[in-house]
Amino acid sequence: MDVDFTDPEFLRDPYPGLAVLRERGPVSRHAPTGRWVAADHATVGAVLRDRRLGRFWRDREPAAVYEPFNLLHREQMMENEPPVHTRLRSLVARAFTRGHVARLGPAVAAEATALLAATGPEFDLLAEVAEPLAVTVIAELLGVPVADRHRLRPWSAAIVRMYEVTRTPETEAAALTACREFAGYVRDLAARRRAEPRDDLISALVAVRDGTDRLSADELVASAILLLNAGHEASVNAFGGGVVALLRHPAQLARLRADRGLLRTAAEEMIRYDPPLHMFVRTAATDVVLAGVPIPAGGEVAALLGAANRDPAVFADPDTFDVGRDPNPHVGFGAGLHFCLGAPLARLELRTAVGALLDHAPRLALAAEPVQRPTFVLRGYTAVRLTTGAGA
Repeated sequence: MDVDFTDPEFLRDPYPGLAVLRERGPVSRHAPTGRWVAADHATVGAVLRDRRLGRFWRDREPAAVYEPFNLLHREQMMENEPPVHTRLRSLVARAFTRGHVARLGPAVAAEATALLAATGPEFDLLAEVAEPLAVTVIAELLGVPVADRHRLRPWSAAIVRMYEVTRTPETEAAALTACREFAGYVRDLAARRRAEPRDDLISALVAVRDGTDRLSADELVASAILLLNAGHEASVNAFGGGVVALLRHPAQLARLRADRGLLRTAAEEMIRYDPPLHMFVRTAATDVVLAGVPIPAGGEVAALLGAANRDPAVFADPDTFDVGRDPNPHVGFGAGLHFCLGAPLARLELRTAVGALLDHAPRLALAAEPVQRPTFVLRGYTAVRLTTGAGA
């Protein structure tokens, strides 16, 4: 019987099912989705790097209905291959790496500390810290005014629900509304920054050029929204999942408390152990043989990142959470041309937020069983209630 990616028990803990797929072979046919799945570390890495397997955006049909969603995808780097990908990534990276991540370090630390100071002896890590922190960081990066920041999370959450294996008509309608509103907002903000540039990423994206080439208006909107959706969703889910893993392994929590120098490796282990993104789908541009399995042109291959990150051929005791694991060649940020452009910011945010949390609550513990999101592709929690142990 095939693994059911929608089964509640699988969603609660996908790793035994992913191990079954990995043991079945590096590549196998997954009948329920009609895709081939790559489940071991070597093959997932090969899928992510093989130029014969790519991201070739095909507008959702009917195009007139899905145009708001299609616009945000056909014009951005993640849904394209070279030479389009090369051009878009080069322009966005030129703007993104212009000191913007480095300048955010103090702001991330200050915001994490302030958010934690406002919590009580029991609080929801996601609602009260992770989500507002992620919104603040990405809004600071892009240059979204404080008064507008409350709009970002609902837009992002609605759009990314379109990526799940199953979705409802209601989910799609909400996503399309969010796409229209979000695109309109970014278009207006870009116009304001074009008139009055500031030290933010939107201004840099407006101004960036390579010779005579620059981002079109639609490319700028799609690129900015990609950065926000990918960065925001991943940051919230990595922080929530990472803290849950830490609290379920008290010996590792004590180890990290005793040696904050382990924050760097601990953050990498959080991404490996329970990654916020579990599946990245690529399409065969031509007939391909992958790990001995023939994939016809047009066939879709799902790279299972969570399965690769638990591969015993690469990671000693892969089901063990180890804050000092080094080396740690996980694929939580992808690999190859589509390696996550925002990885440096994600790492900075995760390290800083976990450190601030440990400083805030020397007797941190789970106050209730975390509430799992009923999704597989984007894995995370909807609530993680914690207690600081204050007054105990």
